[in-house]
Amino acid sequence: METILKCENLYKTFGKKTILKDVSLEVNEGDILGFIGPNGAGKTTTIKLILGLQSITKGNVSINGYDIEKNFTNAIKRVGAIVENPDMYMYLTGFQNLKLVANLYKDVSEDRINEVVKLVKLENRIKDKVSKYSLGMRQRLGIAQAILHKPNLLILDEPTNGLDPEGIKEMRELLVDLASIEKMGILISSHNLAELDNFCNKVCIIKNGKIIETSEISKIKQEASKEVKIFEVNNVNLAEEIIGKIEKIDTNKFKIKVPKQEVPEIVEKLVKNNIKIYEVKQEEKTLEDAFFEKTGGNIIE
Repeated sequence: METILKCENLYKTFGKKTILKDVSLEVNEGDILGFIGPNGAGKTTTIKLILGLQSITKGNVSINGYDIEKNFTNAIKRVGAIVENPDMYMYLTGFQNLKLVANLYKDVSEDRINEVVKLVKLENRIKDKVSKYSLGMRQRLGIAQAILHKPNLLILDEPTNGLDPEGIKEMRELLVDLASIEKMGILISSHNLAELDNFCNKVCIIKNGKIIETSEISKIKQEASKEVKIFEVNNVNLAEEIIGKIEKIDTNKFKIKVPKQEVPEIVEKLVKNNIKIYEVKQEEKTLEDAFFEKTGGNIIE
């Protein structure tokens, strides 16, 4: 699989303060990489270095094989990005806004504009003034602007901020389509961990300017939950007397953190004391659970 974005050992300092320390990450074709971390952890700074909006203190960024500092024009050529809110003219229609952006590029045809309008599902409203759009529609128009020139890397900083559940669902479906249909690599920074859980295939966690984990989302969740087992029994109170420290979920379920090899011993103790066991399973953690486990909460040190 082709690597589109490669960040290697990035450092960023402002005066004596080091904001980023040895940050490395990759985005491949078709990836949706969730870039997550507490407030102030360095997400937006990393994105600004990738886009050449700030100078790199040390390390390097390459996009499609081109170094962002040594060959900016070629590196940025196939990149689309929204950092904070997309800019648009509220008194013009959606289509007029797209036409203005299309004029900045050499070869964006009207066919391509119509193709992008369909991709972001704005066909029915594209001739309306942007001032009449909902926030979710404006976000989709922003993405339409960012992908007009057929980029293969899309970078989004907090794209679901302020969106209602319907807007978030539309954004999720759009990004999945872009990764699969347009074969884009997508880097998405967000605080909405429950949402990222639904559509990212990889996650990169940053804390205090350092990457503390990069993995497939399924692996990171599995690792976070591997020692927590959920037991369904007929008598939780008696189970607690026999085993000791457990966390009650309800009258029939409890969870306990133990390695897999200790489960048979617990089962044996419960059976000997006439406790019926209906089910034993590994707890399924969310990305949010895994994040808090890795970072120790939303803390900046």
